[in-house]
Amino acid sequence: MLPILNLIRWKNLLMIVLVQLLVKYALLEPLGALTSLDGLGISILILATVSIAAAGNIINDIYDIETDLVNKPQKVIVGKSISEKNAFTLFIVCNVLGVSLGYYLSFLVGRTAFFSLFVVISALLYIYASYLKRNILVGNIVISVLVGLSVLIVGIFDLLPAVTNNNQQLQLVYFKLILNYAFFAFLINFIREIAKDIEDIDGDYKADMNTLPIAIGRERASNILFALTLIPVLVIAYYIIFRIYKHPTQVIYFLLFVLGPLIYISIKAFSAKTKKHFQHISNILKLVLLLGMLSLLLYTYA
Repeated sequence: MLPILNLIRWKNLLMIVLVQLLVKYALLEPLGALTSLDGLGISILILATVSIAAAGNIINDIYDIETDLVNKPQKVIVGKSISEKNAFTLFIVCNVLGVSLGYYLSFLVGRTAFFSLFVVISALLYIYASYLKRNILVGNIVISVLVGLSVLIVGIFDLLPAVTNNNQQLQLVYFKLILNYAFFAFLINFIREIAKDIEDIDGDYKADMNTLPIAIGRERASNILFALTLIPVLVIAYYIIFRIYKHPTQVIYFLLFVLGPLIYISIKAFSAKTKKHFQHISNILKLVLLLGMLSLLLYTYA
C-alpha cells in the first residue's frame, strides 16, 4: 500500500484537498458568496481533481524511470516496488474515475460544458509527462498552470453557475480573490520547477531532455532562478503595502510566513551551487506555497 501512496504523491494530493476545502469553507462561505456546491458537490470536485492529479503523477513516474534512476535512485517505484504494467493500469483507473466524476459534477451544477475542463487537464498531464517536459520552459509553464487551475477550479464550479444579473459584480470580486491565489500557486510552482530542473540536470541530460539549465547552462539558469525569486517578493510586498495594510493580522502573517521565507529563498538562490542547495530551495518553495494557501484562513479568523 505504501508504494502506491508514494507513487500517487499522497502528500501533494492532500495539499490539493486542503486548498480546495480552504477556498470553499475559509473564503467563499465566510464572505457569504452565493455558491453552487454543497458538501457532496465539493467532495465530488475534490475527488475528481485528486484522481486526475494522481493519474498525472503515475504517468510522470512511468516516463521518468530513466531520469529518476540517476537523480533519485532511492525513490524509484515503477519497475521496483510496482511493475510498469500495474502502474499503467492504476493510471487508467484514476483517469477514468476523475473524468467520470467531472462529468457528473458538471451535470450536477447544470454546466455540462465544464466537463471538457477535466478532459483537457487529463490530456495535458499525459502530454506533459510524455513530451512537453522535455522542452525548454514549455513543460514548466504547463504544469504550473495546472497547479494554479487546481485552485481556480473551485471558483469555476462553485461561483460561476450561481452568477445572476443581480450578483454578477460581487461574484466577480470573489472570483478575482481566488484568481489571485491561483496566480500565486502558478508563480511559486513555476519557480520551483526551475529549481528542480537545475537540481536534476544530470539525469535530464542523460535522458536527452532540453530543460533550461541544459539549454543555457547551470550557472545562467541559476541566475535566472534568482531573478525569478524576486518577483513574488515584490508582488507580496506590493500586496502588503497597498492591499492589506489596514489589517494588522494579515500584515503580520504575510510578513512572517510568506514574505520572510521568500526573501530567504532569494538569498539562498543567489549563492546556490550544489544539488543539495537547489533541493533545499525547492523544499522551502513548497512550504511557502502551503503557507500562502493557509492565509485563506485569515478570512475566517482575522
